[in-house]
Amino acid sequence: MFREMRRFRQQISREECIGILKSEPRGVLSVLGDDGYPYGMPLDHWYSEADGKLYFHCAKEGHKLDAIRRCGKVSYCVYDQGYRKEGEWALNIRSVIVFGQIKEVTDEEKKKEICTSLCRKFTDDEAYLKKELANAFPRVCCLELTPEHMTGKLVNES
Repeated sequence: MFREMRRFRQQISREECIGILKSEPRGVLSVLGDDGYPYGMPLDHWYSEADGKLYFHCAKEGHKLDAIRRCGKVSYCVYDQGYRKEGEWALNIRSVIVFGQIKEVTDEEKKKEICTSLCRKFTDDEAYLKKELANAFPRVCCLELTPEHMTGKLVNES
């Protein structure tokens, strides 16, 4: 059902892919938007080691949610900051693409766990977290992406 990587020599391991998903703060979620046009948007994410799923937060309405309600099949692309080898100009970048099904999270405790984990990915300021949970949490929608296929590769820009 899913294609294998054509340039398989550049493929990175599943463990490296998960490492990128855990360490990088954001990626681009792509959905099937209005009139069949692709719609991609940058989002912060949290990768849960407990269940191997990706979680996001967003507003409770909008283009993204309309598209997800019509079709839950999505792709999510994340890439790292890259590195340069000594004396070389070209950047080496590792990227991951996750294909899967996405859905809204309705369980309030799970939503609180997602929002807390997302916040802690960016700051350890407990006062800020408490304030956000008190003020913004009622207006938040959380999404759960269940991976069905994941590939990653290392690309040299030269």
